[in-house]
Amino acid sequence: MSRGRMEAFSDGVLAIVITIMVLKLNAPKDLTLDAVKEVFPTFLAYILSFIYVGIYWANHHHLINMTDSVSGRLLWKNLHWIFWMSLIPMATEWMGLNPYKSLPALFYGIILFMCAVSYNIVQAEVIKI
Repeated sequence: MSRGRMEAFSDGVLAIVITIMVLKLNAPKDLTLDAVKEVFPTFLAYILSFIYVGIYWANHHHLINMTDSVSGRLLWKNLHWIFWMSLIPMATEWMGLNPYKSLPALFYGIILFMCAVSYNIVQAEVIKI
């Protein structure tokens, strides 16, 4: 498989992840400060996740440019990373809707941790190639 094909698929999934997150945002219902405060935690969670996904997208681009071809092993390791990345919208929404609650924050942290672990697995495979 060509590098470009895997990179395009990964880029597409990450674009969908960001799109899903932004579609979950709601505008304040009123023109009051209380209405803005109500949606602020969800917006803050979106900003955090957007930055996180953006950093991974940029790093993934540079990482994949280090290889000319994609082995089956790299493909499956990359899919493993994409799986964890695809859970970010759900974790973001849950955390944003439940600010200051420990279980959604823990779930969000586990998802981010697994994104990091799986990305390091992809990185190790690229370095090995």
